[in-house]
Amino acid sequence: MTSLALLGLVLAGQAIPRPEHPRPDFFRDQWLNLNGVWEFAETDDDAARYLGDAKYPDKIVVPFCRESELSGLNRKGFVKNVWYRRTFTVPKAWDAQAIRLHVGASDWKTTVWVNGRRVGEHVGGNAAFAFEIQEALREGENEVVIHAFDDTRSGVQPLGKQALTEKSEGIFYTRTTGIWQTVWLEGVGESYLKGYRLEPDTTNSRFRFRGDIQGLSKGLTLRAKVKDGDAVVADASAPADGRNSVVDLPLASPKWWSVETPHLYDVELTLEKNGKVIDKVKTYAGYRSVSIDGRSVLINGKRVFQRLVLDQGFYPDGIWTAPTEAALKNDIVLAQAVGFNGARLHQKVFEPLFLYHAAKLGYLCWGEYPNYGFNHKDPTGERPYIEEWSQIVRRDRNQPAIIGWCPFNETPAEAIPLQNSIARITWELDPERPLIDTSGWTHGLPEAEIMDAHDYDQNPESFRARYHKRFREEDLPAHYGDKFVPFMVSEFGGIGWDTGAGWGYGAAPKTPDEFHTRLHGLVGALTDHEGMFGYVYTQLTDVEQERNGIYRYDRSKKSELDYGKIRTAFLQKSAYEAGSVAVQPKPWNILMGNARDGEARWRYSLEEPASGWQTSGTLPQEGLAGFGRKEGWESNVLTPWTTSDIWLTRDLDWDGKAFSKAVIAVHFDNATRIWVNGQEIWFSGEKRWNDGYESFDVTEKLRAALKAGKNRVAVHVHQDTGGQFFDLAILVR
Repeated sequence: MTSLALLGLVLAGQAIPRPEHPRPDFFRDQWLNLNGVWEFAETDDDAARYLGDAKYPDKIVVPFCRESELSGLNRKGFVKNVWYRRTFTVPKAWDAQAIRLHVGASDWKTTVWVNGRRVGEHVGGNAAFAFEIQEALREGENEVVIHAFDDTRSGVQPLGKQALTEKSEGIFYTRTTGIWQTVWLEGVGESYLKGYRLEPDTTNSRFRFRGDIQGLSKGLTLRAKVKDGDAVVADASAPADGRNSVVDLPLASPKWWSVETPHLYDVELTLEKNGKVIDKVKTYAGYRSVSIDGRSVLINGKRVFQRLVLDQGFYPDGIWTAPTEAALKNDIVLAQAVGFNGARLHQKVFEPLFLYHAAKLGYLCWGEYPNYGFNHKDPTGERPYIEEWSQIVRRDRNQPAIIGWCPFNETPAEAIPLQNSIARITWELDPERPLIDTSGWTHGLPEAEIMDAHDYDQNPESFRARYHKRFREEDLPAHYGDKFVPFMVSEFGGIGWDTGAGWGYGAAPKTPDEFHTRLHGLVGALTDHEGMFGYVYTQLTDVEQERNGIYRYDRSKKSELDYGKIRTAFLQKSAYEAGSVAVQPKPWNILMGNARDGEARWRYSLEEPASGWQTSGTLPQEGLAGFGRKEGWESNVLTPWTTSDIWLTRDLDWDGKAFSKAVIAVHFDNATRIWVNGQEIWFSGEKRWNDGYESFDVTEKLRAALKAGKNRVAVHVHQDTGGQFFDLAILVR
């Protein structure tokens, strides 16, 4: 059935959209789906009040946002307030003592009334929330009103890829306002399981279950039962003790969850009082481990090369909401068909039903938060950010498919304090999984355990050369910023094809052969690298005007491309899985240190010096490296430099001892030449800038230029556009 046909049935009252239970990880038998046609109103004032009995002029199909076709409205303009109203009746067959109303997600500040009584408010556009509503209920028909306030241009709301302009443009797309995931009712007992944590303890061959009990009374027992098909393989209980209820479930012969064999156990969690079950939750669990060893991320103690795709989770007809459960699953199937074994779930919190299918299909996922749009210079939104991210981690930390967290993407330097706090909170909430403090750009976490980079270089040769220098003998000291931790390129590729009025990264290939050659070369540069634990290719599908997906926005294949060749490219043999990357780098001797080694004092001039300055004379000014002005590196600039050129000199003493290897460790921006005693030892050439300390082999040229005793180092840096920076060390073995 097409999405438009489904919409017609919904509007005619003949079908419920997204009828499936939204939480297979937290299922109760007594539940009622409230998706479907609701009364709807919208206003654009800043002080919206409860509409009460006011007339709602429109109809909307929940759970689809007003901007989507499937909502029946397809309204793309800005609006700050959206109102929803409908009636419901609690099924008489329910024996529940408490009724909870759930909202899968609503963007951004959501308030709920039942029969005119305010029952709760939630701030944040991505996490699920629920309110107990039994005290507001009446016999028979009840009325629920939901209001969402969503000011996308405020700067205090994380938006992800929602556009701040009327029409989508560049990397930003159609907005989502208000409810965008399922709304449902649920019946529970007088005491019930509010939350839980189900951890695979692979060291002790068991699951450890921790329950969070709401409405605790004396004499309660918490019980957990693990089933493999029809067979019960573990069954244990313990006295319930609020948030500290713990049940250990030993497994005699545990079956591992992996990409190849994604085995899931069924789990029943029950709360009992005097032998009677008063609450039962059904869920599932995967027995697997994720750990870090040197530069390796291990899954079940083994290196698994993570062939990930960037998945933004947009749909042409539903925007942030998949039209059907089948559409959610199909995105995973499409990714696996071309060789990916997982995804970076980019700038969106994906719904639990997606993570369930990922678990069933053996699909590795990195959970992310949609931080774009958040103004890090305004602390107003920090508390909601922290609280909602914490809710998301608590909700999804039981998902076996999630193997890592990424709470930020491409952040400015001012985000570092919040990033660091959220990273440490995440480790407390979920010590099992690794974390990247931010994907790409500004890393600032001293105890970072994974590093990454974004790189859309479309030339396979220069792309390969850049990364094949890393993680070998030339590894720089950790305090230069290149820590001995796992590394991946978490965004690359983005090759456009048949872009029309849209775009892809770099110049679009002119022929299918050119597309396939570029793709194979870019991917091969990373799979051939024994120090790279994975990659993230941009992206699974086109999204609106960004047309660099492997598939079109409607999930169809792109004409003329050979999907067999695409699969071959992504499945190239991994040197990481075959090699050894756990060896610590060899130490360096510092011949001349940079600012990270202590005070690095230079003479400098902002005007071109007289001939022979590389070997004699004194430049007029003195300053400490680093020199320049550069976003994200403000704290590293000890001597401001804002002109187009700078000339520098510095003396070093060499004891004459032989060395087998010499490198410069240089952060430069832009074109740079370096001389020793008047002999040029390095020129940046086509690589006109970098964004951190990088090593370059100068062994032979330095050996020829150096003399025992005092030596002069001379540098010229020419600034072109953008930021500018210079700092240099010379290291030898």
